[in-house]
Amino acid sequence: MTQLRKMMLEELQRRNYGQNTVTGYLRIVQDFAQHFHQRPDKLGSDHLRQYQAHLFQDRKLNAGTVQQYVAALRFFFNKTLKRHYLLDDLPMPKRHRKLPEILSPDEVALLISSASNLFHQTILTTLYSTGMRCAELRHLKTTDIDSERMMVRIRQGKGGRDRDVPLSQKLLETLRVYWRWMKPKTYLFPGTVNNWRADVPITGKVPWEACHQHAA
Repeated sequence: MTQLRKMMLEELQRRNYGQNTVTGYLRIVQDFAQHFHQRPDKLGSDHLRQYQAHLFQDRKLNAGTVQQYVAALRFFFNKTLKRHYLLDDLPMPKRHRKLPEILSPDEVALLISSASNLFHQTILTTLYSTGMRCAELRHLKTTDIDSERMMVRIRQGKGGRDRDVPLSQKLLETLRVYWRWMKPKTYLFPGTVNNWRADVPITGKVPWEACHQHAA
């Protein structure tokens, strides 16, 4: 690990950033440096302007993704290198927000029922019933299901906050059938190691594939 990378990692850890954010920020700064084939602390205003234009024009990234790049580079130059004057050279792009397409209850029921296995069906039912994020579902533990209080405890969600969400009777019934079949230990949705089921969280790819595969 280079000294610069170590410095940035320490600044991120001091502020208790989430692991996904830490990984993403470090990757973005590395990509920035590799684009110009120089150390990132040797780059300045002109490089920042060229790189931001490159993200839009050449890589065709949307404004939301470029915002993540801007946030990472601002952190690097502002918090790690203490170059506050460079912030004006890296504006946050305007993001045009569109209303999401909302599925009807019948469409949701069709999506869930189309799942080819109980594992995917339970994942989809849990996501829909609780409204939790993908990362939150991945780390859901068996002890987080409270059937007495009819609540689901979501630990260390966005912003590092814990919260409870209602556990519906339909979801509880689905989870009981799933429990008898899977018999999970620590994680409610266990992943695999070397293609064998193991007591580790599933990857983010699993819920994504469950949604897209059965939506198709």
